[in-house]
Amino acid sequence: MSLDYNRTLVDVFAESFGKYTDSPAFTCMGQTLTFGELDELSARFAAWLQQSTSLKPGDRIAVQLPNVLQYPVVVFGAIRAGLVVVNTNPLYTSHELKHQLSDSGAKVLVVLANIAKAASEIIDQTSVERVIVTEIADLHSPLKRVLLNFAVRYIKKMVPEFSFAHQIAFRDTLNYQADSWKRVNVVPDDVAVLQYTGGTTGVAKGAMLTHRNLVANMLQVNEHMKAVFRPNQQTYIAPLPLYHIYAFTIHCTSALSLGNHNVLIPNPRDIKAFVATLKKTPFTCFVGLNTLFNALLRNADFRQLDFSKVELTSSGGMALTAETAKQWSQLTGSAISEGYGLTETSPVVCINPPGKVQLGTVGTPMPETDCKVIDENGKTLPAGEPGELCIRGPQVMKGYWQREDATAEVLDADGWFKSGDIAIIQDDGYIRIVDRKKDMINVSGFKVFPNEVEDALSAHPDIVEVAVVGVQDDDGSEVVKAFVVSSNPDLTAKAVREFAKTRLTPYKVPHQVEFRKELPKSNVGKVLRRELKTPAKK
Repeated sequence: MSLDYNRTLVDVFAESFGKYTDSPAFTCMGQTLTFGELDELSARFAAWLQQSTSLKPGDRIAVQLPNVLQYPVVVFGAIRAGLVVVNTNPLYTSHELKHQLSDSGAKVLVVLANIAKAASEIIDQTSVERVIVTEIADLHSPLKRVLLNFAVRYIKKMVPEFSFAHQIAFRDTLNYQADSWKRVNVVPDDVAVLQYTGGTTGVAKGAMLTHRNLVANMLQVNEHMKAVFRPNQQTYIAPLPLYHIYAFTIHCTSALSLGNHNVLIPNPRDIKAFVATLKKTPFTCFVGLNTLFNALLRNADFRQLDFSKVELTSSGGMALTAETAKQWSQLTGSAISEGYGLTETSPVVCINPPGKVQLGTVGTPMPETDCKVIDENGKTLPAGEPGELCIRGPQVMKGYWQREDATAEVLDADGWFKSGDIAIIQDDGYIRIVDRKKDMINVSGFKVFPNEVEDALSAHPDIVEVAVVGVQDDDGSEVVKAFVVSSNPDLTAKAVREFAKTRLTPYKVPHQVEFRKELPKSNVGKVLRRELKTPAKK
């Protein structure tokens, strides 16, 4: 089998817009855009970019939006105008935002009014020339738009004061006619998206993802999951943020290319509103991650939903625990298909194929994707031995934006990308991720991987969430420490350790246990182990 990667995202958009014109593409808060409407609105936005700004193909546009209808309109329009999209986290502080805008050289920022204050504090210290501000209901019907935007701004008071010198309302950018957009000469090896890494190992870097990278990964996912990803028949629930590359690929390329319907969840932390949406929406595919599955499983209303139409649950972004997978499958009848990927690989490297899920693995590699594990000297290791996972395929990034040295550290001349993750490739080709290389704990010379300890402790009936890190003991040695969120206020550290002893060898049992009301998480819901290593402020 050979997949045709010699296309651009603009080609993919045009094909889907023409083929699925009247089908629903994206729904948010009860409002739906069809493929035809998405075509027209994104073309209007592209026309405004071409005719009312100084932007030229290859220039960068930062998009700081949650999961709202404006996101696909802006992103697709920007790409159709030949621009490079800089996906920007709405939860960024002004300091983090300043770095990303400055590093990328973005000339335009699109931002939701609710979160625009952070940008207003640093915008004059960046290269941004124009700021497009949108309000939450800007793409809803006129009456609903006015009512919702008024309520958010004046009743709920969710829009802090801000101002920009060169500000324009998003709705004003849609005044151009769709047919005034002029297609530009974009080729597959042009950069389409600058996707910034989390910066956990230093300053955040922009992974240059080309049209070819993103189209390749889209085609790979569609082929690998073709038993479920049937064209024009599926409804996907999209609680993970579209500015995160995992959700971007699933919802904005894969589902779009197949004419399938995406239901956007603006705030998945609002479980009550989330479940209310699910109750009104017969869905077939659910895309999430471990912490979100856990939160939903604990919700009584969620447990009463009708799951009869669910054909696929997909998990990525963080390790899936065995207990969560078991409970989800028992409740919904849908086995979670865990996958694995990285920002630098557009992102999907492997997924458990539907109907062939091996719990505890991240499945098999995408078509035309090579995987190997290496030791510390770069030697390739045989099946069954743990080592650093390396990936080669058409989805591997072009490199890091303006960072040749950093690129050379992870990407060799033969196209192999070093992931920084420790993995085992089984004899049958399925891959198990052991843990992040940097998170490995060294207990008196023994390697302890946090994922394994977390998975064991998650089986305790009173433990809601757990995270494990390595900390220095009083004598300077490294020991295992568990941070536990418990549903039972009487649960003791001793009881946690005794439970661990029934499932783990002695050196893996947590030496220290600390109870927390909640664990620090990223915007995606991934537990931030690095913050747990910093002592809590008294």
